[in-house]
Amino acid sequence: MNAFYNDLGIGDVLLISLKEIEKEKRVVERKGDVARLYHKDSGETAGYHIFQATRYGTVEGRGMLPITNELKELLQKALEENGFQEQIQFPTQPAFVVGFVKDKKKHPDADKLSVCQVDTGEETLQIVCGAPNVDKGQKVPVALTGAVMPTGMKIKKSKLRGVPSNGMICSAKELAIADAPQEKGILVLEDKYEVGIDFLLQKQRLAH
Repeated sequence: MNAFYNDLGIGDVLLISLKEIEKEKRVVERKGDVARLYHKDSGETAGYHIFQATRYGTVEGRGMLPITNELKELLQKALEENGFQEQIQFPTQPAFVVGFVKDKKKHPDADKLSVCQVDTGEETLQIVCGAPNVDKGQKVPVALTGAVMPTGMKIKKSKLRGVPSNGMICSAKELAIADAPQEKGILVLEDKYEVGIDFLLQKQRLAH
């Protein structure tokens, strides 16, 4: 699940993504301030667009937002007041955390790829990364397996040129952060970020 908000770009609209569903399979149902996106065959909810979102609660920040209690309350209130009965199953763990690159080696079969060992607090993950600026000793935002990116892409365990990769080290652009640089490269975090903790929540708190 992820939440996205940019009042300067698209107005007072909160975008909630729950599942990855192909565009050609999506159907929209609109009731009042809420549009529900769902799979036309299975009926599974893919996400919600909450229009006039700040009528239902406070929205802090722009870009991808942490799933806070305040955001959960806003979403449930908007759904109930606009005639939707669905109870959202909120994630119990963050999908984006701060990682620490413990080691970096060249991919054995691809010059532009690096094989990184990344401490995410709970465990060390092997992640194949194509960013030119990734390096040992960095703190970085990591999308864990199961995370849904702003584009709707779901992060899955994979193999890149034969090497297993679990998760993704993210750029500012991939996280839809405002004023993200256009040049390629992962987002390198300041040392004050704490490894293993929800990246989006820390970003929001450090912005104040």
